[in-house]
Amino acid sequence: MTKLLEWLLGVSVLGSLWALVTFDLLDLSLPQTYREVAWPMPLYLLVSFGCYSLATVGYRVATFNDCNEAAEELQQQIKEAKEDLRRRGLKM
Repeated sequence: MTKLLEWLLGVSVLGSLWALVTFDLLDLSLPQTYREVAWPMPLYLLVSFGCYSLATVGYRVATFNDCNEAAEELQQQIKEAKEDLRRRGLKM
């Protein structure tokens, strides 16, 4: 099962549970306060997911590792490319 299918399955299960509680589709006779709390729940979950995503991206950017060997290798390749272009007659 791919990640997309896992996420879609989770969202559909949560959506079904939300609809059951909010619209009282099974006649569970839940108190009105449960429905009042359940009604804005998708918005709360969306905001929570956004905060989690922002925190995760911020953490990954803050702890991003430098690759000094790769940077040196890239600089060497740039020098070689410039020398090759000069040999072929390109003026910079």
